[in-house]
Amino acid sequence: MTNRLRRGFLLATIVLSCVFSAHAQAPAEREAVHLTPAAAVDMAIRNNLHLEMARINLDISRRRSNLVWNQFLPTVGVTGTLSRSNWATSAGGIVPIPGTGTPITVDGISGRFGPDIFAADPMTLPRWNVIGALNAELIFSFALIEGIQAIRNEYAAGLITLERAKLQMEQGIRKMYNGILLLKANVDLLKESYRNTQRQAEMAEASFRAGLAPRLAWLQAQVAVENMRPAVRDLENTLESLKGNFALLLGLPHGTPFVLQPISFWGSVIPWDLAEMLSRAASGKPDIQELQANIITLQSQRQALRLQNHTPFIRFGWTLSTMFDPTLSPFRESWFTRDNWTSQGQAGGAFSVTVGMNFNSLFSHTREGQQLRDMDAALQMQNIMLAQTIRETELEVFSHINSLERIRTNVEVQQATVYLAEESFRLTEEAFRAGLQDFQSVQNAALALDQARLRVLTEQFNYLNYLIDLEYSLGIPFGTLSGNGSVE
Repeated sequence: MTNRLRRGFLLATIVLSCVFSAHAQAPAEREAVHLTPAAAVDMAIRNNLHLEMARINLDISRRRSNLVWNQFLPTVGVTGTLSRSNWATSAGGIVPIPGTGTPITVDGISGRFGPDIFAADPMTLPRWNVIGALNAELIFSFALIEGIQAIRNEYAAGLITLERAKLQMEQGIRKMYNGILLLKANVDLLKESYRNTQRQAEMAEASFRAGLAPRLAWLQAQVAVENMRPAVRDLENTLESLKGNFALLLGLPHGTPFVLQPISFWGSVIPWDLAEMLSRAASGKPDIQELQANIITLQSQRQALRLQNHTPFIRFGWTLSTMFDPTLSPFRESWFTRDNWTSQGQAGGAFSVTVGMNFNSLFSHTREGQQLRDMDAALQMQNIMLAQTIRETELEVFSHINSLERIRTNVEVQQATVYLAEESFRLTEEAFRAGLQDFQSVQNAALALDQARLRVLTEQFNYLNYLIDLEYSLGIPFGTLSGNGSVE
């Protein structure tokens, strides 16, 4: 009786421990995140660090554009100088000598009347001096006006660059989204094949025990089952690794489970002809728009440099300076006494207008002259790059359209092949069950069916990816041709 109670108490303890453990682990389990292509793109754009750096650079350009007028503000500065002379200096002073006038007596009082005699009294000045100055300067040239437009063009180009980065991010996320779905479909197909192989092994065992098939067929079926297990496990691990990388791009914590919404494979027929699509791509592709914006910015910068080098400038200056009284020592007298700077000190200042021009730029071999030639070369290279990108885009669009037509034709043929492979596999399996076919024939029929299904599935996802690439090349919103939504 004691042993029974002891075993019952131990069993109850184990059950309660399992219950408490389950309750303790439940809050730690993360709820799966359900994603659509548009939601995944929006999450990646908000959380991607590379895009965050691009936004910071754009904020810098935005501030420069909004405050571009500050170059017309004068430069104001205050300076203070404490200096010591290398040699001592002296200043001559004139002082009267008492008692040197004409003698005179009035009312019994004697004295002297008349001018006194003055004599020189040299005085050594302090060797330390303090000077304070207030300066204001404003330089105006025609290059400043063109520079305003250059800064605004630079900001506009930054907007296009950020938008291009977002579109490239969306393109990559959508294709990776499709890649995960394709790999998951491959895993499902492989698992279905694995289940079919297990069922065939059970059929082979039943036929062997009934005397309808040799023992070799049973062993071959068992070997086929064992060979498929590592293949299924490896493909599942590959899928989990790809999903982990996808979660990293989306900014999700490591290990966050997510579920991808299935997508439609076939969109509407492309509503434009080849000529119209080439025209759209030549003006709408983000790469081309970015190059065009960079060329406009570079042209404005070159114009500003030309005006700076070939037109005069005007400099407005204003200064106000004051000196501590040179007869006083700055270490003995207070710096904060006004009379030491104004009444007894020296004050000065001036307003000036200076007109000047740099002649170095008129000669091509100077540094300034070479700057203009370098800008011309940079513009030429940008235009060549633009022309090359337009040609590559035209070939890209043409290649995408041909690939889409090829895939459309292949899928129609391969779908018929899948139907024939399914019928062949069904009839072969029935013949094997009846003892009319060997296990090798069943394996061949199953392999042919798996390959046909995989080809159709792969071509369908390739069709979607080519549509996504074509949408990027045309510069149209994602989902216009491929469906499945787009991010505003």
